[in-house]
Amino acid sequence: MDRTTANTGTRDISDRLRFDEARLAEWMEAHVAGFAGPLSVSQFKGGQSNPTYKLDTPTAAYVLRRKPPGKTLPGAHAVEREYKVMAALGRQGFPVPRVHALCEDEGVIGTAFFVMDMVPGRIVWEAQFPDVERSRRAAHFDAMNATIAQLHSFEPAAIGLGDYGKAGGFVERQVARWSKQYLADTDAGRVEDMDRLVDWLGKHLPADKGDSRVVHGDYRCDNMIFDAAAPQVRAVLDWELSTLGDPESDFVYHCMMYRMPSGIFTGLAGLDLAALGIPSEEEYVAAYCRRTGRAGIPAYDYLMVFNLFRLAAIIHGIKGRLARGNASSAHAAESAKALEPLAAMAWAQAERARL
Repeated sequence: MDRTTANTGTRDISDRLRFDEARLAEWMEAHVAGFAGPLSVSQFKGGQSNPTYKLDTPTAAYVLRRKPPGKTLPGAHAVEREYKVMAALGRQGFPVPRVHALCEDEGVIGTAFFVMDMVPGRIVWEAQFPDVERSRRAAHFDAMNATIAQLHSFEPAAIGLGDYGKAGGFVERQVARWSKQYLADTDAGRVEDMDRLVDWLGKHLPADKGDSRVVHGDYRCDNMIFDAAAPQVRAVLDWELSTLGDPESDFVYHCMMYRMPSGIFTGLAGLDLAALGIPSEEEYVAAYCRRTGRAGIPAYDYLMVFNLFRLAAIIHGIKGRLARGNASSAHAAESAKALEPLAAMAWAQAERARL
């Protein structure tokens, strides 16, 4: 799948995800400062979980994120949490879109939603940054590195997010959560390597450091907007999986790009990084450690296995939504094909892990 073509731009709204646009315009007039219609609505091509729409007016562009209609798993699709974390981080000058208002009244468009600014710039869908000049790629990687280090520098209580999750025990809870979610989603079926990983992860849990910070949960190049001309992150998007947790686990999830082949999501495995002008995995980890005052990440191997498993569990959820008929992305079926190869990759990493 050509991820850039498949995810760039908007499309007509699918019948299942349509809503009363006049009712939305009325709500925006009452809740979004400066809003002036007429309003035109289209649906972004990307977005596997929470449907995302572009809202155009003669003077401004906005983005709407909503819960999908229909049956959903408990605790999933928490747009209310996305709104809360983005509002708090925006007040600290962290690069997120400005949020305008949250609507929990399902009578407006059928589900809860929030509205934020449309941030100008470009989204890079492939980890090798193919459309960026070789001489500028390292600077773009450094911008990603600096941004996640900045996120992990905030003391949650100091920015109004002390209650955004539980302190301590993050990895253990996450292993339990995603194992339970995988096992509970019977619509998607079982995968032998996933069953092995559920057992392996539970038996090899690392010691808990108790370092609780705001974690994004899905930090990768295609979940951010870069400046159109400079190696700068203008906005970090898609905060659905954010919580308080282990910053090292969050960073290792980001580093999966080094282990992932380009055929599964977007990855750098097997590529000549020096020729591409991209820092090595070791250099990238060292830069993060310098920025955050760490000597290293001792549990790196375990956290890599866990994050590969977690991503596979997310794909398993997409497969389940396909079976239930409420997958929000037009190419969800293509993404679901990555489940078994990704689970196999995670299990191979577990067998190689030095624990």
